[in-house]
Amino acid sequence: MQDIMMLVQDPAAWVALITLVVMEVVLGIDNLIFISILTNKLPPEHRERARKVGIGLALVLRLALLGMVAWIVTLTTPVFELFGHGFSWKDIILLVGGLFLLWKATKEIHHNVDPADHNEDFIVSSATRGVTAAIGQILLLDIVFSVDSIITAVGMTPHVPIMVVAVVVAVTVMLVAATPLANFIERNPSIVMLALAFLMMIGMTLFAEGMGYHVPKGYIYAAMAFSALVEVLNMFARNARQRKKQGGH
Repeated sequence: MQDIMMLVQDPAAWVALITLVVMEVVLGIDNLIFISILTNKLPPEHRERARKVGIGLALVLRLALLGMVAWIVTLTTPVFELFGHGFSWKDIILLVGGLFLLWKATKEIHHNVDPADHNEDFIVSSATRGVTAAIGQILLLDIVFSVDSIITAVGMTPHVPIMVVAVVVAVTVMLVAATPLANFIERNPSIVMLALAFLMMIGMTLFAEGMGYHVPKGYIYAAMAFSALVEVLNMFARNARQRKKQGGH
């Protein structure tokens, strides 16, 4: 308790907390886009529950990993070498997560381009099985993003209470933003393709990171922000054309 009171009175601890909260929220955007796209394929009555369960699992995973900080740090130790590069468990997790995102995004793009092809759709005839499949895929990506998030947190501050507060705040923001983001994506079909392109880029970034090639996150988020801005301008242009068309009649 005394340690926590010292942190509360330390301005440097507050700066670290604010920085880490912002970082965790930004890192959570990737996870949130994936959850939104995946749950939008479920029947409407199951979407909210799947989002809450998926984000709740993300919180549980991150808090559990924070309780094993000493073990998490060892994940960056190489366990084998291939092609002159030492691969750690973190690298392996990023590689698997990156490949999964690439596979899932490619599959969803194919489904959007050819909606008549439902053979590869993960939503099966039973709604319950569909929800279970969606939560299973969310959990897989939660593990990838949680490990990356906690390792980032460990690198930014040695104080576990600060990490816990930052993770809880970031996941709470995800929980609040999940439904509005999912509804916005559903109302704007062109956003779906943009979000899937984001997932492909994130998948490639995770794969590259797993192979030992560091990709500055600033470049990734700058590209995402620019693409989102272009899409917003396109939406304004489409709405303006529709209003003009309706006014002409």
